Amino acid sequence: MNPTRRTLLKSALGLPAAAWLANFHVIAAPYTGEVKITRIKTLGLDNLGDGCLVRLETDAGIVGYGEAGLPSSAARARIEMMAPQLIGQDPLAIERHFYMMASTQYSFMANIPTVSGIDIALWDIAGKITGYPVYRLLGGPLRKNIPVYSHGGPADMLDKGKCRAWADEVKSAPEKFTAFKFGFGAPGAGARGGGNPGRGGGGGGQRASGPFNPTLDGAELRRTARGYANLREALGDDIDIAMHCTGQFDTRSSIGLCKAIEPIDPIWIEDPLSVRYSEAWLELKRSTRVPILAGEKVELVEGFRPYLDNQVLDMIHPDVAYSGGITGCRKIADYAALTRTPVGLHSGPCSLIRFYASMHLGAAIQNFFKLENALGAFRGFKEKMAQGKEPAVRQSICPVPEGPGLGLELNEDWLRSHIAKGDSWWG
Repeated sequence: MNPTRRTLLKSALGLPAAAWLANFHVIAAPYTGEVKITRIKTLGLDNLGDGCLVRLETDAGIVGYGEAGLPSSAARARIEMMAPQLIGQDPLAIERHFYMMASTQYSFMANIPTVSGIDIALWDIAGKITGYPVYRLLGGPLRKNIPVYSHGGPADMLDKGKCRAWADEVKSAPEKFTAFKFGFGAPGAGARGGGNPGRGGGGGGQRASGPFNPTLDGAELRRTARGYANLREALGDDIDIAMHCTGQFDTRSSIGLCKAIEPIDPIWIEDPLSVRYSEAWLELKRSTRVPILAGEKVELVEGFRPYLDNQVLDMIHPDVAYSGGITGCRKIADYAALTRTPVGLHSGPCSLIRFYASMHLGAAIQNFFKLENALGAFRGFKEKMAQGKEPAVRQSICPVPEGPGLGLELNEDWLRSHIAKGDSWWG
């Protein structure tokens, strides 16, 4: 029997996964059965726009931290349903726990953002039990310095003077970012300022009342082209430019946006179409030479398969708190490697836990290329969440954290000062 392409992909999928899991099993073997999970808690923060923290406690006093892509109250309700299958279990049985949590069908469907938070906490515990950083447990490091990109935008991208002033500011900043992404029509979206050439131009553009924009007209697309041309002129050739969308455009508008920004040689256009896979992605891919990136709200290998099998994305962009935690994202990266598809990692308005988890993952996967920045004023100085030395980006890279687990000691005073309204300390 001649194997089909799909059969070969399925067979090859197990090969890289077996290597890194075998590495973890060897390291964890001496400690198996010595520690049990005793409690799972959540904590909402007032400066997390899309998630909550997860705390796993054990009978050995070892605590692991994760981040779920869900508000605390919602995650807590789902954790209560999963807890009977986790409490009393060995936290080192990570793959067993992952499949148990992610495969649940009755009496409720698995909530992958909650599974993600627990999975990250399990890897943090595993590192603390064994004394290894998470990236070592994952078979790394392939790299010790993690490339990071940021967000940007002058107050008005249609104003060349303001573009030059903003470009001068970021070029002189200590982070020395080499890539920025800019939105469409979203006021205040800049890392050191904000605004984009959307409806009405500049940073004060209108926004649609729902998740979808009306179809863009020619005038809007021409303004977009001028705004991005101004950015390229101001930033020069040494800084990459990307367009950031949020799944709000139809196919016609997405194609139009690609044509508008193609002359400035963008590094990617992000999430122009709805997150659910459809043949619209095929049409977009066939209609443009602009690299396409998506995936921050796509879950597990199953969610990424149609994108990767149909070769409609030039880069994928999972989020460790949404797409399946460290385990799920590592499996996604392995599948993407079969088609040599680069993997970036979305972090968004996250906490330092998600940022650290993403750095460990980026250090261990072969096809990693960039991580979204979570530090600095634009993100609410999340680096202050770390007790002791704070992480920092320099020359557009951030060193992978060392130390057992995630390598993060939490600043509890900072956490207490940012508890979300209506939540309680590890409620």
